[in-house]
Amino acid sequence: MPVPLRARNDRKRNDHARNDRKRNDHARNDRKRNDRDPHPREPAPMTRVPAFVLVLAAILSVQFGAGLARTQFDAVGPLGATFLRLVFGATILLLILRPKLGSWGRRKWLAATVLGVALAGMNSMIYLAFESIPLGVAVTIEFLGPLVLSLALSRRIVDVLWALLALTGVVLLGLEGFSGGSVAVIGLLFAAGAGAFWALYILSSARVGREIAGLDGLAVALAIAAVISAPFGFAGASQAFGSPRVLLIFVGVAVLSSVLPYALEMIALRRLPTRVFGILSSLGPAAAALAGLLVLGESLGWREIVALVLVMTASVGVTLARGQSARASARRRPVLNID
Repeated sequence: MPVPLRARNDRKRNDHARNDRKRNDHARNDRKRNDRDPHPREPAPMTRVPAFVLVLAAILSVQFGAGLARTQFDAVGPLGATFLRLVFGATILLLILRPKLGSWGRRKWLAATVLGVALAGMNSMIYLAFESIPLGVAVTIEFLGPLVLSLALSRRIVDVLWALLALTGVVLLGLEGFSGGSVAVIGLLFAAGAGAFWALYILSSARVGREIAGLDGLAVALAIAAVISAPFGFAGASQAFGSPRVLLIFVGVAVLSSVLPYALEMIALRRLPTRVFGILSSLGPAAAALAGLLVLGESLGWREIVALVLVMTASVGVTLARGQSARASARRRPVLNID
């Protein structure tokens, strides 16, 4: 066999061997990528818990955290309580997540800042409302924020009926306040303000979710919210600096109101349709009323209970109607023929 031919065959064998090594390397890298789960795995016990139970636990956690914070208003005031909750919530999440902020651009910082404004306003307003009206009433009025937002984004006639149902509940609470009952008008106004900030929170959190991966945006937004609330709440919060017991209570409030519910909802939403999640979230006013009764001894009269039921029913109705509308739109969407 001539030498040039043998050399050519040797080169071919070397090329084949090199290509085999590359294919093996690619296969090994593919296996590594497949082995890495892009989403954090649920803790083993959580996989055995139904998703709707996790959502209910998150709702109860938020409302009982609010009730626990209300017990300390005499010590630090509502705005001091807001500041402590935000500070501890931000600190815990930042320590857990350790977000890499060096790569953040202007869009990410703007999104987190708007969310921080929403969190500061929502928490401050609802805590001010808690000072003068029962938890169940305050959360019922606050719930109008996301309800009105859903209605504003809807074009269905039936949603007008749900809006009138919710309005009837609000009128009942207003009549209770103006007639000198147990519901203070100023508390209703603060709760309505909290609802407006809640609507902003929904819009801004959606943008943060698009711009920033994971919960990093939420952690930074909580820190921004704490800075915003500092001028109003630091003086009251400073009264707790000499009381380890009060500070420990607000660590618990931060866990119950921020860290735990966000974690539970994140796990639940992996297994639960958004429509079902929205329906379950409508139980918020009832959970607040229960927390007010058990933690603070707040009982509701017949008007407050009827108003609570009306607003919750309207919220469930809007959620169901939105789901049906989305499915109908999907059925009407034309299918492209690419034959």
